[in-house]
Amino acid sequence: MLRRSRAVWMSKRLWRPRLVFWSGALAVGLVSVVFARLADWAQQVFAALHAQASQGPIAALLLPPLGFALSSYLALRFFPNSQGSGIPQAIAARHLERDEDRGLLLSLRVASGKIVLTLVGLLCGASIGREGPTVQVGAAIMLAAGRLGGMAQARGLILAGSAAGIAAAFNTPLAGIVFAIEEMGRAYEARTNGLVLSAVVLAGLASLALTGNYTYFGRSEASVASASGWVLVVLCGITGGALGALFSAGALSLIRRIRRWTKGAPGRIVGIAAGCGLVVALIGLFTGGTTYGTGYEQARAAVEGTPLPAFFFLAKFAAGLASMVSGIPGGIFAPSLSVGAGLGSTLGLVLGGSTGIAATLGMAGYFAGVVQAPMTAFVIILEMTGNQGNVVPVMLASLIGFGTARLVSGGPLYHSLSRNYVADVLRRRRTDEMEKTA
Repeated sequence: MLRRSRAVWMSKRLWRPRLVFWSGALAVGLVSVVFARLADWAQQVFAALHAQASQGPIAALLLPPLGFALSSYLALRFFPNSQGSGIPQAIAARHLERDEDRGLLLSLRVASGKIVLTLVGLLCGASIGREGPTVQVGAAIMLAAGRLGGMAQARGLILAGSAAGIAAAFNTPLAGIVFAIEEMGRAYEARTNGLVLSAVVLAGLASLALTGNYTYFGRSEASVASASGWVLVVLCGITGGALGALFSAGALSLIRRIRRWTKGAPGRIVGIAAGCGLVVALIGLFTGGTTYGTGYEQARAAVEGTPLPAFFFLAKFAAGLASMVSGIPGGIFAPSLSVGAGLGSTLGLVLGGSTGIAATLGMAGYFAGVVQAPMTAFVIILEMTGNQGNVVPVMLASLIGFGTARLVSGGPLYHSLSRNYVADVLRRRRTDEMEKTA
């Protein structure tokens, strides 16, 4: 009996899938860190280019439209299904039954294109982030590792890769797990617990080994300690949730119109991307360049207590919306947090409260309103700020933001967008089958 048990534990069939899976999780962490550093480099290069171009407004106005058009063309021509955030593609892949259908959305080719074209977007000033794309990249890597290791749990692998991507991108392991349960799973399967946890741990270890233990927005010691502070909690929740819902509803409406107008016309798609790039350039020109890129520096400054310009959040909102509906690869996580921080900062100034805690509460309310995932919102923000003393206020702001968004808007943004990808993949399959039988 002991000999048989030892033989089972030494079996290649037992260990091969585990080793491949663990290698995949470590790869997600390593790729996430490299992606993050490349994204920082891209923003620095754009800042240098913008500083030179600011001497001539024409040059400053040309770079974003040309960059948006290039990114859109490359995505259409060489990396289809790499457009947008990447989270809708990962969600859509979990709803598809056939492995070849999932491969259209989550492949190493698409993941490579996602990274390259997100960097192109940041190089031309797009108001996008790398965190959503990291989810698609992580899911693609884990799915490829699962195939190599002979693992049949495709949906669990996608879930694990998505969670590992979020955990490594923000250095927020708890948020990665909550994101998998709340946003990616919706119908979470208990048997995927081990996959998700081990993937998050291994990706997190890889990230820690390269970057050390850090909090995304530094550390904030500000807290809600008065009646006016609780008024700010409610106000940030309601205002942030309503504004987030408007972003979500506006994006979905514009994307539907663009899809109808550009159907079968790639030239129009590239033209719209260029037009959106021009909008981003104009906003950047009138705000002194503060709305370009992820908005990380502005959000961090607000969390640490430096007030942002009163109308920064509106300008960043418009730049983020234009970048998203352009269809170029890039996420909305970081820009949304920047909008929320700007909103909270403004509300804090109006009420005479602490800018730091107001920015944190604004992020919670707005982000929960955009993605309609309140648990993910408050966990990710608490981990990013390292302020454990504000668990209840941040949780309440997220819950109020979510409730307000549900009243203002319809379904969640990512899940609504994922239906487009499911429909496109199924339509392509039917077309291919008809061509084979013709």
